[in-house]
Amino acid sequence: MLRLNNVEVKYLGVILVLRGIFLEVDKGRIVALLGANGAGKSTTLKAISGLLETEEGEVTDGNIEFEGKRIDKFPPEEIVKRGIIQVLEGRRVLEQLTTEENLRVGAYSSGDGSRLQRNLDMVYSYFPRIKDLRNRTSGYLSGGEQQMLVVGRALMAKPKLIMLDEASLGLAPLLVKEIFDIVKRINAEEGTAFLLVEQNAMAALSIADYGYVMENGRIVLDGPAAKLRGNEDVREFYMGLSEIGERKSYKEVKHYKRRKRWLA
Repeated sequence: MLRLNNVEVKYLGVILVLRGIFLEVDKGRIVALLGANGAGKSTTLKAISGLLETEEGEVTDGNIEFEGKRIDKFPPEEIVKRGIIQVLEGRRVLEQLTTEENLRVGAYSSGDGSRLQRNLDMVYSYFPRIKDLRNRTSGYLSGGEQQMLVVGRALMAKPKLIMLDEASLGLAPLLVKEIFDIVKRINAEEGTAFLLVEQNAMAALSIADYGYVMENGRIVLDGPAAKLRGNEDVREFYMGLSEIGERKSYKEVKHYKRRKRWLA
């Protein structure tokens, strides 16, 4: 469904951020893109969604295809119409609007007002807490509630692919589990594909079908999620676990960049 072929991205024409990325998301699958801060994960999502142009970035080599058609030269609104929605990092709710008004904004791109109530009911079935808060000004919701809202808002457009950027950021572990369990349900029941950009490898790989690990603008490791969960390097450098499953201290892993076997 989605394919990145040898994609290179530069900002201002000179700052090379992505260095020949190959990545695929098949129809109805959940794919995790893992990596530390600055690895190029968010830039990858913006290259797909067309938002690079708002930051003076561009795809300078390779191409991005969705359902067999090249989309990397399309404006963001055209990419949305084709069924790709990006949920930006930081829970970007429209703070002055109510929860339900935010959801109605999400339905705008579909252009099908006849399905509005049906889609609202669908979102409320996945996020009953949001239904209880539908008349609350969204700026006063908690971080977890806002994250549920932005995922629900993306779902209102009935997209084929939702890209979630750091959905777990700043949330308590129980809330992260709740949100990722709902993502898994949406995937199973609606057939919506997901591309999860995460530093929380444990959470992402717990629901993903496939995963990629990114370092310094390159994909350095990929494979089925179950295989990555068992990979010694992924467990140590992204889950903080040693070979015997014990959590390692920051002091023990802080020099990991010099030791990663996949970069040797």
